[in-house]
Amino acid sequence: MDPQQLRTFVSVVDHRSFSAAAQALGYTQSAVSQHIAALEADLETPLLTRRPVAPTEAGRRLLEHARPLLLRLDAARADIARLRQVRPGRLALACTPGALTPAVAHALVRARTEAPRLVASVRVCGRAAAVQAALTGAADLALIDGAAAPTDPLPLPDAASLAAFPVREEPLAVLLPADHPLAGRPALRLADLAAARWIDAPDAAVPLAQLRAAAHSDGFGHQLTYTGTDFHGLSVLVAAGAGLAAAALPAAADLPGIAAVPIIEPRITHRVELLHPRTLSAPAAELAEALRRAR
Repeated sequence: MDPQQLRTFVSVVDHRSFSAAAQALGYTQSAVSQHIAALEADLETPLLTRRPVAPTEAGRRLLEHARPLLLRLDAARADIARLRQVRPGRLALACTPGALTPAVAHALVRARTEAPRLVASVRVCGRAAAVQAALTGAADLALIDGAAAPTDPLPLPDAASLAAFPVREEPLAVLLPADHPLAGRPALRLADLAAARWIDAPDAAVPLAQLRAAAHSDGFGHQLTYTGTDFHGLSVLVAAGAGLAAAALPAAADLPGIAAVPIIEPRITHRVELLHPRTLSAPAAELAEALRRAR
């Protein structure tokens, strides 16, 4: 399969339009149609319906493979490019909301103080986007948070070629409204909350899939989805009774209208991990080392 044809296919699916995909890719609509026709001929099956534009069953199967394949190709290109040229004057950090701790902020400020000409940037985003930024060179380093057993690494998709090490571990807490019947408990068992109503906020709190895995339960259902990385906005919804969420205990300790109750069973912690490619610029290497020392 031709990677460019795969990229065109993914763009058409994402935009649900041949013309919009053409505009996004800088192609003519005819070229987009030719790419899709060639890919369908190669795989000997229709991949898209035309009216409306949507993937067929074969197209949905291909999409499951296409996104990680294209990401790996972009990661390979970025990895080779780093060998040729590392940008010494840039320090770009991608991080999830729960990973931007005071220690990280202080280390970043010290890096800027020691190198006044350093162009530093911080992008707060979801887990998949942060990993992708580190893989493709959009970021020099990525900080990811999540829940895991004390001896287990975070479950991170498509991060196999990145080095990873923990920079912070802290207790994990359930966030409840302050007037919730369980709000006064000193601690809670995660399994006891499997049937509760949760908020699905994978980029602002611990993903529900990680809670299910930790509790060995199919529960943790949700009736509300929260899209975004604003932890304060999520806490407002929890305080109003929209559902529960899980996050680092220190981050949630002083939120208005919120009771943050530690989880004591199973043994699970909130962890922040630093991800980086094998080739680092001097500022990125120094920041990584500073975070290692601060652990």
